[in-house]
Amino acid sequence: MSGFCPVPLPEDPVPKDVRECKECGLYKQGSRMIWGEGNPKAPIMVILDNPGAREDREGNSFVCGTRQTLQQAVNEVGLGMDELYVTFILKRRPVRAYEKERVRQVCMMHLTQQLQHKQPDFILCLGNVAVQSFFQDPDANVKTLRSSMHDVHGFKTAVAYHPLAVRRRPNMRRLFIEDLAFVVEQYRKM
Repeated sequence: MSGFCPVPLPEDPVPKDVRECKECGLYKQGSRMIWGEGNPKAPIMVILDNPGAREDREGNSFVCGTRQTLQQAVNEVGLGMDELYVTFILKRRPVRAYEKERVRQVCMMHLTQQLQHKQPDFILCLGNVAVQSFFQDPDANVKTLRSSMHDVHGFKTAVAYHPLAVRRRPNMRRLFIEDLAFVVEQYRKM
């Protein structure tokens, strides 16, 4: 891991037909829409709950703790960042309270559009919010679904803890690395 330095990944442009979407109401919170980041043609799609912070108060780009933890772990298990495309259940970062269930259901239409267009070989859902939304099961959780492949909407899907949870609870790092290594093993078998 020495010498590795996390970097901001290039953003995938928001498609013109959804750029002005106001269905979920998060546009009222002032955050911009982020469609995804990384390699749009990557074989592995990573799904997080929302885009999180990307710029500081002055508008300077930075790598938040979630992205730092994810990139470091990906590097540790031998994947290249060019093998990943990172996207989100919510395409805008919520900055205050919102109707979580309704907004997540509305925003799933965008993820469905991405999946139809990109057709990744594997999906990796990070954190319970992404897992519950993508699996369309409010009782789904990482703890019981990790360490195995699942067929979700016709896609090979694995799950792991959210990088921010791993960052906050370092004892989870080993499990996070195990889950990423599992995805690498499945990917390399193809």
